[in-house]
Amino acid sequence: MLTKNLGTQGITASQLGLGCMGMSEFYGATNDTESLQTLHRAVELGIIFWDTADAYGPHKNEILVGKALKGIRQKITLATKFGIVRDPANPQARSLNGKPGYVQSACEASLKRLDTEVIDLYYLHRVDPATPIEETVTAMGALVKAGK
Repeated sequence: MLTKNLGTQGITASQLGLGCMGMSEFYGATNDTESLQTLHRAVELGIIFWDTADAYGPHKNEILVGKALKGIRQKITLATKFGIVRDPANPQARSLNGKPGYVQSACEASLKRLDTEVIDLYYLHRVDPATPIEETVTAMGALVKAGK
């Protein structure tokens, strides 16, 4: 599988990536064993760019991806997203949050669920119209400086 550079910071990704959203919900019944097998087969095929989000599951998808990363983290270019907040009492209810404090806490929670020390590509799932984008991006920049 061919790889490409993402930006200028030395991150590379396979030209074909694997979106993991459907492994936790949205497309019918899910099976963690099959999903883990799929993730590992993807690596065998050279698909080393995986995309997830804290909103998928909610949170279940990052936990699943974290399990799959055990022993192979250094091979994977890992992307996850934040900004869509789901109500635990009603997972169908969603809101947006791009506040700087939330950016930090969402990142820390994702790192824990993914069982990793760094996220290769961390991005805003949806812009929060109640928070100036400059504030959100500044908080994201602080995460980069902190090596998250």
